[in-house]
Amino acid sequence: MSEAIKPFRIAVGDAVLDDLRSRLRNTRWPEAEVVDDWSQGTPLAWIKEVCHYWADGYDWRKREALLNRFAQYTTEIDGLAIHFLHVRSPHPGAMPLVITHGWPGSVIEFQKVIAPLTNPTAYGATPPMPSTWYAPLCRASASRPSPGPLAGGWTASPPPGRC
Repeated sequence: MSEAIKPFRIAVGDAVLDDLRSRLRNTRWPEAEVVDDWSQGTPLAWIKEVCHYWADGYDWRKREALLNRFAQYTTEIDGLAIHFLHVRSPHPGAMPLVITHGWPGSVIEFQKVIAPLTNPTAYGATPPMPSTWYAPLCRASASRPSPGPLAGGWTASPPPGRC
């Protein structure tokens, strides 16, 4: 495992985007399906609409700017390159929060919630009463054995008296 954490910024070159748009516009399409549903696969009209949007409607530079507004980093864990965001709350003593996504997800899933979660008062929330929130993990029992260590060294254990 590398100890290095390196700053990262998304910067897709114009040539890469031009190439993608060109390939989308120059797609050689098959004949249309003979049914009016998805039973023969993705309907040709639908996939053409998606490709047209990606070639001529999607604003990559806008998305890139939205992604780059948060501090991003990369590191290596167990030989795997990991990309992550680290967003600090302006509130002293704020509880750290780790949000992860699954495959084939991405950090885009969290773009709308990062700012309200890190700075809730800026979005009209009042500071909550002191409390602690826990993920819904329950104590192991004969009918519900402990999951033990999770992937990548994470462990899971419920708070006392919570299940």
